[in-house]
Amino acid sequence: MRVLFVVIVLIFTGCSQNISRDDLRFLNGYWEIKEVKFPDGTKKEYKVNVMVDYIELEGMNGLRKKVRPKFDGTFVASEDSENFKLIKKGKGFEMYYTNKLSDWTERLKSISEDSFTVSTMDNISYTYQRFHNINVTGNGEKEK
Repeated sequence: MRVLFVVIVLIFTGCSQNISRDDLRFLNGYWEIKEVKFPDGTKKEYKVNVMVDYIELEGMNGLRKKVRPKFDGTFVASEDSENFKLIKKGKGFEMYYTNKLSDWTERLKSISEDSFTVSTMDNISYTYQRFHNINVTGNGEKEK
C-alpha cells in the first residue's frame, strides 16, 4: 500500500514542471481554454470560445473573471469573479479558490508566456492558451 502511494505521488509530481515565483507573472492577462483531459484519457478540444478568462495577479493573490470579447477589441465582463491565493507546494504552486458555495484547488502544472495547465483534485487537466483578440476596424480590415 505504501509503495502504491509513493508511485502515485511520484506520477503526480513528476508531470509538473519546475515553476518559479517569477513565472507566475505569465498568469496575468486573457486566456482561452484549449483542451480538457479527463482521468480516463479522453480529451475535449475547444476550437472557438465565446468566453475567456481574465486573470489578474497581485503578489500571491489573484482574481479570475469570465469576459466576452467583442469585435472592436473590448470585453464585456461577467458579474462574478473568483478570488484565489497562490501557495508554493513542492516544485510548483496551487491556486486556492474560496467562495460562499465551495472551496477548491487547482495545481499549476506548467506555465509559459503563451499557455498554462492546471489540474484539479479530480485529476482533470485544463490547458489554456493566451487569448489574442482580432480587432475589426471600421474599414473591414482585421487587426491583430
